[in-house]
Amino acid sequence: MTGDDISYLIGRVSLKDRKAFAALYDLTASKLFGICFRILKDRSDAEEVLQDVYVKIWQRADRYVESETQAMAWLAAIARHQAIDRIRARKPVTSDIDAAYDIADPLATPEDNAILRSEGRRIDACMERLEPDKASAVRRAYVEGISYEELAEMHGVPLNTVRTWLRRSLLKLRECMSR
Repeated sequence: MTGDDISYLIGRVSLKDRKAFAALYDLTASKLFGICFRILKDRSDAEEVLQDVYVKIWQRADRYVESETQAMAWLAAIARHQAIDRIRARKPVTSDIDAAYDIADPLATPEDNAILRSEGRRIDACMERLEPDKASAVRRAYVEGISYEELAEMHGVPLNTVRTWLRRSLLKLRECMSR
């Protein structure tokens, strides 16, 4: 099957056509499972995420716009984002905070800390030169780990607009930091 066939099936799924959904699953499940497995490196996690991926496809098929992206790329992006979200949701194993308090950091010296604080102030000053919504998008994407798709939904703009915002903002930050 071609990308046009997959696009057609997604269109049918947006109309809640169960047969089209089953056909879409049969055509794409192995590829999407591979994406999930490559990111998660755990078969059972990848299987669970794959199930979540198809739930999202069922729920969001009406959001697919054939003229904006290829069908398989759209499906792969959903799988990738869902797998990354699973990694983010994992809680790291932590030890008692009081025990960590006494552990010295052999790499951080007072001079290193002063340099880090200075660089932090420079970054903050450069971030203030960006428009507030662009600075917020940069923070959310690169500090909080929010996906481009989620940012597009938050700001009510197309995905490519968010990509453009972030690219231009990073170029402005790089220029500001190099001064």
